[in-house]
Amino acid sequence: MRHHACLPSLAMAAILLAASPAATAPVTFFGEDVNLAGDPVQPTPTQSNAARASFFAHLAGAGTESFEGFPTGEEAILVAPFPGAGTATVTGGMVTGGENIAGRYPTTGEKYLNAYSPIRMQFSSPVAAFGFYATDVGDFGGQLSLQLTALSGEVVNLIVPASTGVDGSTTGSILYFGFYDLEKTYTSVLFDNGDYADIFGLDDFSIASTGQASPVPEPAAWALLTAGFALLGSAIRRRRSALL
Repeated sequence: MRHHACLPSLAMAAILLAASPAATAPVTFFGEDVNLAGDPVQPTPTQSNAARASFFAHLAGAGTESFEGFPTGEEAILVAPFPGAGTATVTGGMVTGGENIAGRYPTTGEKYLNAYSPIRMQFSSPVAAFGFYATDVGDFGGQLSLQLTALSGEVVNLIVPASTGVDGSTTGSILYFGFYDLEKTYTSVLFDNGDYADIFGLDDFSIASTGQASPVPEPAAWALLTAGFALLGSAIRRRRSALL
C-alpha cells in the first residue's frame, strides 16, 4: 500500500515542477544569422525570426514600432506609442530609409534606426519586456550590451552575444534579442556599444508591460508535465486493481 500511495505524490511533484516558472530573471531570447558573403548580401533571418517567435510566445498584445511613421533623417526625440505599455521616448541615432546601407537595413518596411550614437529609450510606464532586430552588429569587433535601469534604481546589464568580425567580415548580419522579467520592471534601456566606431541598425522595437508578459512552459517542462500525468494515471489504475 505504501508503494501505491507514494506514486501519486511523485506524479504531483512532477506536475508542480513542470508548472513552476523559471526562477532566472530576466529571461533572454537570442537568434542570429551571420553573413560572411560581404555587402550587399543579406542572410535569410531564420534564427533571428525563430528567436522573435519564441519571445512573442511569452507576450500578449504587445506592440511593435518599425519607425515607418517618422520622417527619414529625423534626429530629434522620437516618441513611440505601444498599446498597453505606454510610450517610449527614443533619443540618439537617425531614422534612415533604404534597403541596405553598409550592411544596415530595415527588417519591416523601408525605415530603421541608424545607431551611430548612443540610443536610449525612456518609458512612460515601467516595462517588463523588450525585444528588437539589429543588423550589422559587431562586424568591426564591437560588443553590444543593454543597460537596463530598474524601477528600484538598480542597473542590470545584458550582453547581446553577437558574433564579432574583423574589418567588416560579418557585415550585414542580422539578429533578434529580447527579454522578459517577471520580478523587476524597467524605466529605461541604453544601447551600449563602446565608442560607437561599430555602427549598427535597429528595427521593430517591441515592449510589454507586466500584464502583457507571462511565462510559458518550455518543451522540457511540457514533457515533464505529460510524464507526471501518465505516472498519476498508472498509479490510480494499479490502486484500483489492488482494491478489486
